[in-house]
Amino acid sequence: MTYRAPVPDIVFTMRHVAGLDRAVADGVYGDLSVELAETILEEAGRFANDVIAPLNREGDKHGVTLKDGTVTTAPGWKEAYKGWTEAGWNALPGPVEYGGQGLPTLLNSACVEMWNAASMAFGIGPVLTMGAIEALVQHGTEDLKSRYLEKLVSGEWTATMNLTEPHAGSDLAALRSRAEPAGDGTYRVTGQKIFITYGEHDLTDNIIHLVLARLPDAPAGTRGISLFLVPKFLPDGTRNDVRCHSIEHKLGIHASPTCTMIFGDNGGAIGWLVGEENRGLNCMFTMMNNARLAVGLQGVAVAERAYQQALGYANERRQGRAIGAVEGMSPIAVHPDVQRNLLTMKALTAAARAICYMTAEAIDRAHLEEDPGRRKKAHERASLLTPVAKAFSTDIGVEVASIGVQVHGGMGFIEETGAAQHFRDARIAPIYEGTNGIQAIDLVTRKLPLAGGETVRAQIASMRATAARLLKESTPAFGATAPRLRDAIESLDRATSHLLQSLSSNAQGEALAGATPYLRLFALAQGGAALAEMALAANAQVAGGDTDPAHAGRIALCRFFAENIAVGAKGLEETVMSGAGFLHDATLALAS
Repeated sequence: MTYRAPVPDIVFTMRHVAGLDRAVADGVYGDLSVELAETILEEAGRFANDVIAPLNREGDKHGVTLKDGTVTTAPGWKEAYKGWTEAGWNALPGPVEYGGQGLPTLLNSACVEMWNAASMAFGIGPVLTMGAIEALVQHGTEDLKSRYLEKLVSGEWTATMNLTEPHAGSDLAALRSRAEPAGDGTYRVTGQKIFITYGEHDLTDNIIHLVLARLPDAPAGTRGISLFLVPKFLPDGTRNDVRCHSIEHKLGIHASPTCTMIFGDNGGAIGWLVGEENRGLNCMFTMMNNARLAVGLQGVAVAERAYQQALGYANERRQGRAIGAVEGMSPIAVHPDVQRNLLTMKALTAAARAICYMTAEAIDRAHLEEDPGRRKKAHERASLLTPVAKAFSTDIGVEVASIGVQVHGGMGFIEETGAAQHFRDARIAPIYEGTNGIQAIDLVTRKLPLAGGETVRAQIASMRATAARLLKESTPAFGATAPRLRDAIESLDRATSHLLQSLSSNAQGEALAGATPYLRLFALAQGGAALAEMALAANAQVAGGDTDPAHAGRIALCRFFAENIAVGAKGLEETVMSGAGFLHDATLALAS
């Protein structure tokens, strides 16, 4: 089956969890109204459904080809990209002064989810261009901005992010690419980069590479890395000294060209410095933080698509006889264990979506709030939530896609059904843009101590306020949601105190050992609180006379998450608090 953008669920999450209504009322989003936002999302959904989604399966089967240094994308890819840019979707979040629409990150995040659900291999390319735009806006010279931003904003040109090298992986301190000053304001860049998404393709006439490299006198480690803009074609139209050496043969996202790039076969690729010398990592992180939220949205996207396909199959596939059925085989969707699987898929997807949208709204306020104090708090909140959005959402993308294969049974293991593609595509997202282990370390060692721990404490207080509102609800449909959510939040609070104490007492190993389970614990509490906010809003609308059947479903989904998923918080708390014991015996255990 194909994909249908869940615009009503997306809008409901934006309004009642991420705070779209509040941001509009506060004037943070200027002239944007809730009604206009919904109209834009409906149009985006149509493009995702009708143009991109039908290409997903064929793109997976066909992949990309490399011949004589030129990459050719799958049939229909180029036409879809052209239609997408002409419709203005690439320009949606771009700065107005360079031809963009200047619309919020929150709105664009919902669109990014839809592009990637329609086809993850298609959706990842524009994400990198949008990140490069932000990096150039913040760190580029006026000359670079005037030369490149307009075409990047329109999508006429695309951009890449060149970090990884064969010997280094995630350890950027080991980076070897070089940049020699040419004496005329330009540099000659040499080196090899791997895993470069859309490093070469036939969608646009030019590709703008943002490349990390070292200057001759650069200090060792990450403090000696600079960022350079290296175009495929130079301003005078001549080809730069950069080429695609090969394309990776990957587990998934086959229609996305992942390239090994060579800079400087013939003396060095001409590049321009972005930002200050030896401060390239700071500039690149502007781009990477944008990409990390987008990759989290990829996890949401592939989970949504896998859920839709599994639900459709479960309603059609007949096998066994349901409890109480008189004769004949029943749709497998009525069997309790299949229902549990489908509800787990839907609940995890909804929770991850909510966390990503909350992150996007915090990013918007960090940029758009007029009061410096509110901007600072929003920036800290966005910083706290970003690693959770990236890691949890991509983890559940894999989990949900895997459950989708299980719902299909043996047919899920057969490529023709399409369920396996979602699983294969999803698997890269926990790895790229900073592995999820790195995200967990970042959360625990850098983000928990923000503002002396006040940022995370404020977030936990917000979750507690939601649980307190739930406790006042007498609606039987909520079941044990309130006490289960409260328990998860208290587990998070205790684990947070433990890690902050570990960091303050220099027990670094203990904090690192507990980082990954802590991130999952944080996500379960935050995801449960987010679904509770949606359920409370749905209950209020039902009480007001709204007969939309989706409201009852939102309450039921919240209850399922609290009673079946959030209950895992206690075990995660215990792992965080005492799990570092494995460090003492890890070498022995692994060697045995």
